[in-house]
Amino acid sequence: MWWLSALGGLAALAPGVLGPSEALAVLERIAPVLVFLVAVTVIAGLADAAKVFEVAAREAAHLGRGRTWRLWLLVVVLATGLTIVLSLDTCAVLLTPVVLAMARQLDIPPKLFAFTTVWLAGTASLLLPVSNLTNLLALHQFDRLGLGLRDYLGLSWRPAIAAIVITVAVLAVLFRRDLRRTYVVPETPELDDKVLFWGSAAVCLALGPAFVTGIDVAWPASVGALVLIVLFAVRRRRELTWSLLPWRLVITVVGLFLVVGAFTAHGLEGVLSQVAGTNPGGLAAHLRLTGTAALGANAVDNLPAYLAMEPVAAADGTRMMLLLIGVNCGCLLTLWGSLATLLWRDRCRAADIHISWWSFLWRGLILTPLVLTGAVLALNLS
Repeated sequence: MWWLSALGGLAALAPGVLGPSEALAVLERIAPVLVFLVAVTVIAGLADAAKVFEVAAREAAHLGRGRTWRLWLLVVVLATGLTIVLSLDTCAVLLTPVVLAMARQLDIPPKLFAFTTVWLAGTASLLLPVSNLTNLLALHQFDRLGLGLRDYLGLSWRPAIAAIVITVAVLAVLFRRDLRRTYVVPETPELDDKVLFWGSAAVCLALGPAFVTGIDVAWPASVGALVLIVLFAVRRRRELTWSLLPWRLVITVVGLFLVVGAFTAHGLEGVLSQVAGTNPGGLAAHLRLTGTAALGANAVDNLPAYLAMEPVAAADGTRMMLLLIGVNCGCLLTLWGSLATLLWRDRCRAADIHISWWSFLWRGLILTPLVLTGAVLALNLS
């Protein structure tokens, strides 16, 4: 996908499509997001090399005491926490292969854990600005409206809890037979370097409080990445490779935003306003806006869908949160609904687990309407 995005971005820069000043404005806006994306990916990669996530998954297996339903609930907590604090991409990229390998070793059907990670990577990504790149982009508009981090959390916590609870309930129903299984408790893996492990774990744990202080999230993420780079340079230099940098993701994000910026400059906002509606109040109007955002995310990926629809939702914080509910929680119908889903499918393929588009779609058709409706209702309670 990254090369298609690159070609689209180059086409958007052609004369008469997107002017230099407009292109520069797009790049300036997404620059902090890109810094955060690179930093948190480096942190996650080095934490994985230090076996932080592997040990966490193994400890969950021990705490499960041979019962799959207990183990699954612990994976739910781990996936939710990772998504909220380190973003949905981290959950999809790093936790997925760990839990799939664990499921195979324990002789548990892997689809239970595969769908748990990818669904919670989406539906748990609403609570904090750092949980999703769309949330980080939305902070720009929240600032314009005179709303800060506290206002964001005041709007997000109810729909975020509703989305997570509904996701867990649907998973429990769909995979109820797998949850009745038992397994033999494995041994905890040995640590190659306790200094790297505890140092990486400390950085990951410190990011949560740092991200909710109101400081631009690119700063604590960059500091955390720098600390781990120095630590690994001293203890295990061979892990510091260029492969830690998510250059394909960066190219994809830049290309997608340039393309949507070009379409927006040529009248896309007017079309979307007619489809999504401009009525600021009422449950029906809220569901219409969220539903339109979800359809856009499943059609073209949630990042460009957010950027295209932001002007339609920019009137107030409630409409902005409705947009985020749609693009974050509603992008689980297609395998290209978000970058995290694409990365998740690659990890499934690497583990020799085939998830067809139809298998993903029919389950998503059960989850998505329930999550979107529940989250919108929860938002209306505020």
